[in-house]
Amino acid sequence: MVFISFGLKYGLMDKVTEELKKGLKLLKLEWQEDLAQYKQKFLNSSIADKKRAGITWYPIEVKKSKVGMGERLLIEVERSDSNYSSAFGSGKSVSFFTTQDSCQNSEYRVNGVINFVRNNSMTVTLQVDEIPNWMEVSKIGVDLLFDEASYREMEFALKRVISSENKRVEELKEILLGEKASEFSVKRISPKSNLNFSQNQACELIANAKDVAVVHGPPGTGKTTTLIEAIQDAVIAGESILVCTPSNAAVDLLVEKLIDRGIETLRLGHPARVEEKILNQTLDAKTAFHTSYRDLKKLRRETDQFLKLAKQYKRNFGPEERAQRKLMYAEVSRLREASKSLEEYIQYDIFQRTQVFASTLVGASSYTLKGMEFDVVFIDEAAQGLEAATWIPILKAKKVVFAGDHFQLPPIIKSYQAAKDGLAETLFEKVISRRPQAAQMLQVQYRMPEAIMGFSNEQFYEGKLIADESTKAHVFPAENVVLEWIDTAGAGYSDQQELESLSTFNPEEALFAAKYLNDLVEKIGVDDFLRNNWSVGLIAPYGAQVRRMRSLIFDSQAYSGLNTVKGQITIDTVDGFQGQERDLMMISLTRSNEKGEIGFLAEERRMNVALTRAKRRLILIGDSSTLAQHTFFDELLHYFEKNNGYRSVWEFLED
Repeated sequence: MVFISFGLKYGLMDKVTEELKKGLKLLKLEWQEDLAQYKQKFLNSSIADKKRAGITWYPIEVKKSKVGMGERLLIEVERSDSNYSSAFGSGKSVSFFTTQDSCQNSEYRVNGVINFVRNNSMTVTLQVDEIPNWMEVSKIGVDLLFDEASYREMEFALKRVISSENKRVEELKEILLGEKASEFSVKRISPKSNLNFSQNQACELIANAKDVAVVHGPPGTGKTTTLIEAIQDAVIAGESILVCTPSNAAVDLLVEKLIDRGIETLRLGHPARVEEKILNQTLDAKTAFHTSYRDLKKLRRETDQFLKLAKQYKRNFGPEERAQRKLMYAEVSRLREASKSLEEYIQYDIFQRTQVFASTLVGASSYTLKGMEFDVVFIDEAAQGLEAATWIPILKAKKVVFAGDHFQLPPIIKSYQAAKDGLAETLFEKVISRRPQAAQMLQVQYRMPEAIMGFSNEQFYEGKLIADESTKAHVFPAENVVLEWIDTAGAGYSDQQELESLSTFNPEEALFAAKYLNDLVEKIGVDDFLRNNWSVGLIAPYGAQVRRMRSLIFDSQAYSGLNTVKGQITIDTVDGFQGQERDLMMISLTRSNEKGEIGFLAEERRMNVALTRAKRRLILIGDSSTLAQHTFFDELLHYFEKNNGYRSVWEFLED
């Protein structure tokens, strides 16, 4: 029996190792595909081609500059040509260049990290101390750079998990992927009055878990609230904590909530990748605010002064000058050593005061955290993180808590083959299916009325979601309608492909959507929208349709109602609305063709996100003759009909 047991154990371990090795191969395949797509867009392409691909802004103008947190140089640039799509976003690396004739013998470059992008302007932290002269006198542009560092960190993490030199990592690997059961204590936790029954159950599960706990949080169920409570409980228990998410924006949201609770939190990562309102929580900022920072600045200043004095001595000088220079360099070495010691003390002091460390998944590989181990690692939005990235913080964990929803947006994967062969399956999905006893689903949602929630509840959540009583009041005054599908079938609308980006748009549907939205806002009451600060969201699945609707609504004066509430309107793709809500949400489904082609509208999880953003009213505009050829949309259409939400576009065209 001992030999059978031994063989079974190592057979299971081999199975887990093979699964991880396959994941490593798929990661490399994705890496190659991502790089190939980047090279196809970038290398040997003209500036005009790169602009069309959305990876270059040219020409741009430097509007202003300032020294930001950590004495880093920030510049704001603006592009004059806004007719193209843009792949630029917060946290991405970029490179500024010039093509001016005066610099034709060498292409000048300076790199930076994007702080944020808003319409046609961008704020970037430069990796230099001052703006190069050529950026102020030449015609300049900016390119998006390929992020190879993240792939290297993911590869390194997977290799470490496979080798399992750390005993706890070996145990967690067997629990998360193998057949080893997770363990729980049975202590009762007093229910919190500010949480509902399933949220309290989730907090109790997390507190009792010795290895892993999973919080499944469907839309509007208060996943973040629950997670913050669980983190606070762990802080009170004196546990060391690391909190991670796949994206910078999601980390910043958690940090903001933790700070509101009075929890001392350190936001790790480049300040350019951090929201301005929580910059004070970064290591740069906390170092600058430290009581010993003035001494550190003095040491650095003295180091620079002695270095300048030492460099004044030329080659041809006598013994006295040589001895003097030697003394100068000795003093520089002493001051540098003193600076390093003081820096280490400041960082140690900041770490001692920190209750929660926070970073992205890849950011957990930071040298700052080298050698550190945490009692609990919380991973939020875990269903959006590649498995390889998710292992990075787990390598530092004694216990891991996952939170997310595998029925919402999955990770973005460039390689179709890698996704098909298993890269699209996240560690969150594997754990929730293999360790169901470690999972708790949050069941009460507070965002939308039952009618808006109903279809997703049936389709994705086995009918287990409950709409809180308060959602009955989530309607616009004097408006009983919360659901509408306006069917454009037979109206002659058709989708087209944008030549520059190959993205899909539907000009007639965009025009109808803008007009109908304007009429509805005016009908409900522009003054009421302003007084109550009601928000409006307009989703399209394709970038080209988003750009067309932004142009219609933001760049013209044709719609007086929408122009008045312009500051309360957001127009974006589905991905841009993940984790958000709007009082009034309209979705332009865009696809309308005789072949019944719907592209990535067929991605049901992406549609689940779109359908669950609305707080008071959800409007779909789409062609049933195209969309209802697919089972998901056929069932969705029937759901709207059953709830008296179906209308034909002809009702409006005949007015």
